[in-house]
This record gives sequence, C-alpha cells and structure tokens, in this order.
Amino acid sequence: MTLQEAQVQVDEWIKTYGVRYFGELTNLAILTEEVGELARVMVRTYGEQSFKKSDEQANLADEMADVLWVLICMANQTGINLTEAFEKNIQKKTERDSTRHLKNEKLIS
Repeated sequence: MTLQEAQVQVDEWIKTYGVRYFGELTNLAILTEEVGELARVMVRTYGEQSFKKSDEQANLADEMADVLWVLICMANQTGINLTEAFEKNIQKKTERDSTRHLKNEKLIS
C-alpha cells in the first residue's frame, strides 16, 4: 500500500464509519496520546521499565499503526499529500546530511 492509497483508505473509512474527522486540535491531542502509548511499549520492551499487568497485551506494531492513522487523518484534513511531503523530506535530509552521519565518530564503531 502506498501513502496515497493509505490516505484514500483512511478517508473512505472516516466517511463510512467515523461520520467526520475530529477537529485538527483534537487530532493533535489524540496523536500525542498515541505517541505516549507507543513510548510506553518501547520503554517496557527496550528500556529498563518492566511491563505492568495492564500493559501485557501491548502490541508495538499496533501502536505504530495508531500513530500513522492519526497522522494520515491530520494530513487528509489539512490537504497534505504525504507522498509529496515525504519525498521532499527525504530530499531535504539527503542534501543536508549527505556526509554528516558518515563523518560522525559517535556512529562509527
């Protein structure tokens, strides 16, 4: 599935099952909440914290998909083409960082 296909699929889902998009600021708050849930799973899986009983059903892939879902909703409702935005972002990073990381002694081991 491409980013554009994902944007279309989310839009169709919202129009079919979701009635309408939540407001932009509500979606920003939801995104923050979802990133927090992703962080909780990451820190318990890869960090020093242990899982609580209530966290045992946590699923890293599902939490990442939740973050992506909300980002796609926000892109749709603000008219952002994520394919174009992502391609431009990669180009920006390539131009800016084409040798930066290769010369970073902290990354070379």
